[in-house]
Amino acid sequence: MYKVDSRVAEEFINHDEIMDTIAFAEENKNNREVLEKILEKAKKEKGLSHREAAVLLLSEDDAIQDEIYKLAKKIKEDHYGNRIVLFAPLYLSNYCINGCTYCPYHSKNKNIRRKKLTQEEIKKEVIALQDMGHKRLAIELGEDPVNNPIEYVLDSIKTIYSIKHKNGQIRRVNVNIAATTVENYKKLKDAGIGTYILFQETYNKKSYEELHPTGPKHNYDYHTEAMDRAMEAGIDDVGMGVLFGLETYKYELVGLLMHAEHLEATFGVGPHTISVPRIQPADDIDPHEFKNQLSDDIFEKIVALIRVSVPYTGMIISTRESKRVRERVLQLGVSQISGGSKTSVGGYVEEEKEEDNSQQFDVSDNRTLEEVIDWLIELGYIPSFCTACYRAGRTGDRFMKLCKSGQILNCCQPNALMTLKEYMLDYGNERTKGLSEKLIEEELKKIPNEVVKKRATEYINEMETVGKRDFRF
Repeated sequence: MYKVDSRVAEEFINHDEIMDTIAFAEENKNNREVLEKILEKAKKEKGLSHREAAVLLLSEDDAIQDEIYKLAKKIKEDHYGNRIVLFAPLYLSNYCINGCTYCPYHSKNKNIRRKKLTQEEIKKEVIALQDMGHKRLAIELGEDPVNNPIEYVLDSIKTIYSIKHKNGQIRRVNVNIAATTVENYKKLKDAGIGTYILFQETYNKKSYEELHPTGPKHNYDYHTEAMDRAMEAGIDDVGMGVLFGLETYKYELVGLLMHAEHLEATFGVGPHTISVPRIQPADDIDPHEFKNQLSDDIFEKIVALIRVSVPYTGMIISTRESKRVRERVLQLGVSQISGGSKTSVGGYVEEEKEEDNSQQFDVSDNRTLEEVIDWLIELGYIPSFCTACYRAGRTGDRFMKLCKSGQILNCCQPNALMTLKEYMLDYGNERTKGLSEKLIEEELKKIPNEVVKKRATEYINEMETVGKRDFRF
């Protein structure tokens, strides 16, 4: 039985409801009256249900698709402006006891080199990331209670926050670790994490159990209910996603939106972020063995529909995707991207040797952070290193209320410009400085609140004249 506010995985992600939804979408994908009614609802920028989104997904009408893309672009601009938040992943360990068939970290893989960073090695990696200009990290590690216990994660977070090098400082650590207990989530909350991230991989229970044949991750219900335990523990912001290519994209999009609806119905706030990774080549993994790979066109349509369906949620795309694909989806809803990323354990201090391969997947966008920043500015975006919302308590429902009211632009726009100025002063080359100065001057004029605009201009000027850093609204 489907029940959106149930705490039981198979009720809030109900297989029969997903199949009925796909059948309904097939029946109505060419029904112009239904399609136009859904689009009219979408124009109100309050979101769509999983069933409504599925109908748009299956529509083959070019005019409808064009309308979806126009709406996605408008909704992104209305709620997130032209800011793009930047982050980097930091892999701490690839020891793992799970048997996930799509991941090279699976326990039976004897080819990949197993690594675990010491606290001293973490310090060096963090300094290297700070010297690039990063302020926000997402820490990643495999599931292994012996090698990667919660105490190791907590010690690593403490280490990361403790490091101040030159003008560098990591101001927010997001955490992507395996599903765990309410008690452990409380420990992560107390450690000051930003967003807790956990990908579902697939919402199809049968496929999930086949793809995770061994290890604790095999437990579909425990994994799917993890976000409930995290929010019960007081973590305001959670980030979800599926690994597109494991199951049919129709099933996954419906399941993903149902999960977002569940969190909204149960806790009053949906996911802070949604990620859209696709399966990529990696050691011991050939993506062509998975029959549900999706084309770039379908992938882009999914990104647009997530933006239209969940207007207030941040969307993330990693360096799994190429420059071309990333450029396209930035227009359709993505608001956060990684830059200068490594998916090996470490690798920021010194490039990993080929024989020491420890990376989780191949990176398609190999540009440096500086190159990514210049590219974003040239495209008309504001590269942002802002973490002010976390430190000002604008998380969970507080953030969503500001976003839904449109007031978030009076916080995020000036903060983004100040962090870009900070990057420019501390790390930018002459080209970056030239691009940044022009963008900052133009974007300050667009801040709607005159008082905020005046203060932001004063702060930015003080950053250069008296060397002040880390202002925030």
